[in-house]
Amino acid sequence: MPRMGDRPMRRRLLSALLSGTALVWSRAQTQAQTQAQTQAPARPDARKAELDRAFDALRTAPNEVGAALVEARIRALWAQGASPAAALLLRRGARNLEARLSGEALEDFDAAITLAPEFADAWFLRAQAYLGAGDPAAAARDLQEVLRLEPRHWPALVTLSTIQDQAGDARGALRSLSAALGINPQMPGGAARLREQRRKAEGEAT
Repeated sequence: MPRMGDRPMRRRLLSALLSGTALVWSRAQTQAQTQAQTQAPARPDARKAELDRAFDALRTAPNEVGAALVEARIRALWAQGASPAAALLLRRGARNLEARLSGEALEDFDAAITLAPEFADAWFLRAQAYLGAGDPAAAARDLQEVLRLEPRHWPALVTLSTIQDQAGDARGALRSLSAALGINPQMPGGAARLREQRRKAEGEAT
């Protein structure tokens, strides 16, 4: 069972997660738009090939600085997969998410998913909105859909780990976090968080 003292820390972590998600996604969209204005749009097969190379680079990045550069490129490549109409809805939803307007954000993300059901980040952003609205079960379902569409989506695994940890499933949280670090080993704070999660899981197992 989670300790009482953990709850304020977890609420702060969740709040930072929601704000950070919206901001990071907005930046990725901006980068994707800038590249679209200066470069011919990449074909889906070319984008997939570049994503595969980028994920290889992410796994072997020597430090956090190098990993952050690769992360930014991966997020921009993901963002390029959205149609203009879906991207508009997602940007508006991200602004609402950052402003803590979870209901409005959910409406935007619902519409984006209707337009682009195969776009993993639409499901990921809606999961954040569900978290902001206090519905972690719905968020977890959306995160599973993200991972079905893009199994390498380490932010979805990190978010899922947070939900599992808050629900008292320390071992499930450890599995999700370990999978995220397998994809992005240089994730800031990841090693320390993994140690803490392993401690919780081992305590749960005894």
